[in-house]
Amino acid sequence: MKRFAGFLLKEFTHIFRDIRTMMILFAIPVFQILIFGFVIKNEIQDVKVAVLDFSGSGKAAELINRIDASKDFEVVEMVHTYDAAEELFRRAVVKEVIVIESDFGKKLYSPKGASVQLLLDASDPNMANLVSSYTTAMIVKFLAETNNTGGEQIQPTVETRMWYNENLKSAYMFVPGTMALILMLITAMMSSISIVREKETGTMEVLLVSPLNRWQIVFGKVTPYILISVVNACSVIAIGNLVFGVPIHGSVVLLFAEALLFILLALSIGIFISSVVKNQMMAMFISMFVLMLPTLLLSGFIFPIENMPIVLQWLSVIVPAKYFLEIIKMIMLKGGGMAEIWKPTLVLFSMTLFFLGMSVKKFKSRLE
Repeated sequence: MKRFAGFLLKEFTHIFRDIRTMMILFAIPVFQILIFGFVIKNEIQDVKVAVLDFSGSGKAAELINRIDASKDFEVVEMVHTYDAAEELFRRAVVKEVIVIESDFGKKLYSPKGASVQLLLDASDPNMANLVSSYTTAMIVKFLAETNNTGGEQIQPTVETRMWYNENLKSAYMFVPGTMALILMLITAMMSSISIVREKETGTMEVLLVSPLNRWQIVFGKVTPYILISVVNACSVIAIGNLVFGVPIHGSVVLLFAEALLFILLALSIGIFISSVVKNQMMAMFISMFVLMLPTLLLSGFIFPIENMPIVLQWLSVIVPAKYFLEIIKMIMLKGGGMAEIWKPTLVLFSMTLFFLGMSVKKFKSRLE
């Protein structure tokens, strides 16, 4: 029994002596529960909406003020035409447009009652459902309070229209997200592991004395993963379009150009990871923890960024997949062009240059 106790003590000593093991066993579970607890929410907050008011009545103004005063919504635009409302959707300025019919004030007390139309950006179907439910409940409550005169209750009418995803198909959300996840993991993780493997096994020294220069070696190692990622991107887009019916309303050439830019960004991140780690396990750990989790949780792929605490919203700014999803949804679902996506494209391009520059700086010392 004493031998077993001594052996057990030795194992605990090894565990508590290794800082990396301690991080994996204790810090990561705490970090994950905090992240998931803040990210996974079924409520909304500060959703940006616009109002298309054909009435101009006092009651319409009361309804608009009620919505704007709520912590759930923020009225950011007053538009006058449906075309102006669509432009706000295309530029991702708002998630919803509330349309108030003409003679709204008079119809409130008519036998048929007043009606309100909700236009929603359903490129994110989960968010659209949440916003629709919250808005409908608020409008119904307002109209019910307005009609509470002691007589017969008039049932209000709230009509909902989903733009860009009329049937709320989940494929419209998971196809772009899956493509971002696959491209980031395969290109970044596999390219970093491939280079680190050569250094870890000692074969990098053999390659360095070959006729190839060091950058030919690096690009020779990562080029297969670029080609594989291009094939994967084509496969995801084709399956999404042909099998799941996800449309491609914009330019196919622009779509593939943006996918290639994201692949190059993932490649530059992979090269940078390989330049700062010493073994394959650490390369895989960083790739999974630093790349996969943010892509899943902080990119808007599964959970709306607008619903997250402000700290996580700031953190999402440095997640490359966030901008790639904006671009893909704009091209595929909304038919947008470079005029709508130049900002996120510029961010991805800047990130690519940054990581390539850092990789060049690190590799000059690590490969020698």
